[in-house]
Amino acid sequence: MYLEKLRELRENNDLYQKDLAKLLNVSQQYYSEYEIGNRTITLDLLMILADFYNTSTDYILGRTNDKEPYPKIKK
Repeated sequence: MYLEKLRELRENNDLYQKDLAKLLNVSQQYYSEYEIGNRTITLDLLMILADFYNTSTDYILGRTNDKEPYPKIKK
């Protein structure tokens, strides 16, 4: 499920794979492998993408259809 969400979020924000690759400090080819399912995205990169897109990791993973991020927990 997250494969489609990664691509959908990227395309809906008019971004290229190379833009996200730069954000994640990986090559465009490496990022491409996340979108096509040849490589599993790590938790730390997933959190970076969720913050970048202002959404939750659960939305990217397909656990919710709500794009709104969770509220920040105040300490």
